[in-house]
Amino acid sequence: MAETGRPGSPGPRKRADARRNEKTLLDAAAAAFVESGVGVPVRDIAARAGVGVGTIYRHFPTRADLIVAVYRHQVQACAEAGPELLAEGPTPYAALTRWIDLFVDFLVTKHGLAEALQSDDAAFESLHTYFIDRLLPVCTELLDAAVAAGEIVSDIEPYELMRGVGNLCVGAGGDPRYHARRMVGLLITGLRAR
Repeated sequence: MAETGRPGSPGPRKRADARRNEKTLLDAAAAAFVESGVGVPVRDIAARAGVGVGTIYRHFPTRADLIVAVYRHQVQACAEAGPELLAEGPTPYAALTRWIDLFVDFLVTKHGLAEALQSDDAAFESLHTYFIDRLLPVCTELLDAAVAAGEIVSDIEPYELMRGVGNLCVGAGGDPRYHARRMVGLLITGLRAR
């Protein structure tokens, strides 16, 4: 009988492998969604991940399950990036700017996700709350650090900033004359303390 609690035993390694495999599937699905929208055929996602279609359905029995998992995975990655950027960045303002850039990537690459999230599918109901619960504290931490360093004005609320960035990103893919990233850059520059 194999032991499962000690380093090097098969049990934990399988769990780590399963997590890694799921991450590979989620990354492949996210890339496929960016390229082709959330309606991309599952076989295309499977090919991108280097697995069979059955493997995707074992992990995510429905398309809604897959969309929710990709969304949560990307929100989590954005949330984890904030503290890392703050620790690594030359200044809190630089960390905030880089994090907002990641946030913009998250928002503008969701071809069809917004429409899917507006559907009546119960699987999507809690995602907005998850989004706010995970990202608002990160934005708050970054803003507070930049304010404490005297780099930005102190009267901006984190929710207000996230909502403003979100509004600037709406429809970014629909008009080649509109550059959401440039508009968000102007907003972030406007936060600088004078």
